[in-house]
Amino acid sequence: MIAEAHGHGADELCEDGLKLYERALREGGVPQQEAATTPCLRRLGLLQPDASDTRWLRPLPPAVGLSRILGSLAEDIARKRRRETRLAGMLEPLIELDAQRAISTGALTFTVLSGLENINARIAELTAKSGEELLTVQPGGRRPPKILNAVHAQEQDLLSRGGRMRTLYQHTSRHDLGVLAHYEQLDGDVEVRTLDEVPHRMVILDRSMAFIPAGEDRSTALEVHHPAVISYLAGTFDILWRMATPMYPETVQPPTINGITSRQRAIATLLIEGHTDTAIADRLGMNVRTARVHIAKLASTLGSESRAQLGYLIGRSGILEEEREAEE
Repeated sequence: MIAEAHGHGADELCEDGLKLYERALREGGVPQQEAATTPCLRRLGLLQPDASDTRWLRPLPPAVGLSRILGSLAEDIARKRRRETRLAGMLEPLIELDAQRAISTGALTFTVLSGLENINARIAELTAKSGEELLTVQPGGRRPPKILNAVHAQEQDLLSRGGRMRTLYQHTSRHDLGVLAHYEQLDGDVEVRTLDEVPHRMVILDRSMAFIPAGEDRSTALEVHHPAVISYLAGTFDILWRMATPMYPETVQPPTINGITSRQRAIATLLIEGHTDTAIADRLGMNVRTARVHIAKLASTLGSESRAQLGYLIGRSGILEEEREAEE
């Protein structure tokens, strides 16, 4: 307790203890009662009882004291290292066992990837190891030729190994000749379909691993290997795939009902939900100007003279109910 009051352990030398030891060296000793508040001197062996008069403490020569202290520290360090080695030898096999358990139970099945370049590199790496199926969701409409050219080789390699590709785009991609040309250049089992709206980007490989966004932008992604999550993502893709309209190799145009195109019906749905032009454009993978052109055509078809009236006319026209009946 006295040592703790001085702010150090009993095996350390404090400032007060050092001053008392210096005095003992000068005077040849100090009364034992004066060392009661500095027990570190006794514990370190720097002050020892006088054999002829136990009321006094005599100083051990500094050189001898230092040698003893360093020797004790070295022995303590060696003892702790032996303990460290013994514990490591006992626990290392268990660390390996736990790692295998974590893999088998799916505990290590999510990894966050940062940076678009790192994300694409990781997707390319795992695509090169896959050989069954590549399922992809690509929102946003047009894809730059640079990106399409970058993935052409890895997609063709997958197809050459007997794999198949299924890709979902938004309907706006139907006007991107570069996208269509990209798939025409691939040799293998390739199909492309489109929807008005699709989820965020998603890549599923062999229904055993997937990549999904980990943030609002494309700078981070989540690499997923959890079987239950993969099953859910692949099942979602299958549902969307059945709802989508073929684009390649078979091209089917989305149906027009009573002069209203599929895209205009999608816009009509978002309009009556109260979305802005910008939000509608983002949801449907087009720019705001194009969205407004379609809104104007829809208004003209329904005879609307204002935005408020357009919502009313959409509801009264029944075009959205007709679409659901056509799908059924």
